[in-house]
Amino acid sequence: MSDRFSFPRAAAGIVFLALMFVLAPPSAEAANATPLPGTQVIKTKSSFAGLRKKLEAAVQANKMYVVARASASGGGAGRGIEILGNLVIGVYRNDFAVRMLKASVASGIEAPLRFYVTENSDGTAPLTYREPSAIFALYDNADLTKMAKELDAIWRRIAVQATGG
Repeated sequence: MSDRFSFPRAAAGIVFLALMFVLAPPSAEAANATPLPGTQVIKTKSSFAGLRKKLEAAVQANKMYVVARASASGGGAGRGIEILGNLVIGVYRNDFAVRMLKASVASGIEAPLRFYVTENSDGTAPLTYREPSAIFALYDNADLTKMAKELDAIWRRIAVQATGG
C-alpha cells in the first residue's frame, strides 16, 4: 500500500461524505411533518406534561374516553434511558365502537383513534393526530364515512381545547 495521494480515492471519499450529508435522516423535529393524508400537527408553547394534562382534560370535556396510553419515553425512563417525551393516547367511546363494527368489522383495527404528544428539544410539545375521516376513508363505507365526520368535529374540538388554538 502506498502513502501517495490518490486523486480517485480522495474524490471517492468526498463524494461519499457528500452523499452522507444529503441522505442523512432529518432531525426528529423535522420528521414531524405530515406523513399521511389527514395528519394534523399543531405546534404549541405548552410543555410535554402540560399538553398531556390539557389533552386528557379536553378528551373528558368532549365526552370521550382515554382507553390506552403508550410511551417510549416512559418505558425508556424505567430502563434508565432518556428519550424526549412522547405519548400515544388512544381515545374512543363505546357507542362509536358499536357503530364502527356494525359498519365494518375489519375497521375495528383502527380503534382506538390516537393523539400523539411529543416533546421538542426546546421543551415545547406539538400535538399530532390523524383525522378520523382520513383513517376510515380506507374502507369506502358510507356508514363509516358518516361516523368519521362526526368524530372529525370532536377531534378538532379536543385539539383546539388542548392546544388553545
